[in-house]
Amino acid sequence: MNVNVYQHFRKDEHPFIDSIGDWLEQVESQYAPFLTEFLDPRQAYILETLIRQNSELGFQFYGGYEHAERKRCLIFPDYYQPTSEDFEVVLFEVVYPAKFTTLSHGKILGTLVNTGIKREYFGDIISDGDKWQVFIAAEISNFVSGQIEKIGKIAVRLEERNYTEIILPKDGWTEERTTATSLRLDNLVSTVYNISRQRSKQMIESGKVKVNWTENNRPDFLVDLLDIISIRGFGRIQVQEIEGKTKKDKYRLLLGVLRK
Repeated sequence: MNVNVYQHFRKDEHPFIDSIGDWLEQVESQYAPFLTEFLDPRQAYILETLIRQNSELGFQFYGGYEHAERKRCLIFPDYYQPTSEDFEVVLFEVVYPAKFTTLSHGKILGTLVNTGIKREYFGDIISDGDKWQVFIAAEISNFVSGQIEKIGKIAVRLEERNYTEIILPKDGWTEERTTATSLRLDNLVSTVYNISRQRSKQMIESGKVKVNWTENNRPDFLVDLLDIISIRGFGRIQVQEIEGKTKKDKYRLLLGVLRK
């Protein structure tokens, strides 16, 4: 990968950029498709940007349903015509005694990663308020479904479902436009949820905030396009567009916001 590419992205993203370079080289040298693990929206944005700038290869994203947040990407030579089967995504429903107990996204995800499988092998976890479903990479799906018998103290089982049985996710995301004096993590959390900068900083330093599903305890961390910020007890923010600056030098932002 051209060394000049790095300057456009954060330092902690450089290893991912190196991986992309390896993927592109593999497809070009072997003249065969390459399938990634599940990528978050920020990673998908970086991958698409670099393919368009540095390659003539084709690519498609797919996460199991139309509005998936986490998606696998198939990178392929120009002769190749992808199908949905190429993405190797399997849909499972979490079967549990819904009349007597409740599940949550966090509990399900925690149980999945406690099987010893990396987060990158799991796609979206969706719910309609009653049922829960999860998208899993086909290569580890049998192992995971065989491992999980409980979530916390709740007896469960994972049952494979056809794509015609995907539930309609209950989604509380709204689009909001705002201005912010900076793209610092503490400033954005403070601005969106109308809390003091000091409280925002304390929440970040105490481990209550994640950026792209990874705990981030740096209040001065600079948020970028398509990052997803999860704030325990408050909800989530996605930076959908950075629309320039105002006359007072504030950033104009289009955000997706999920409020608990």
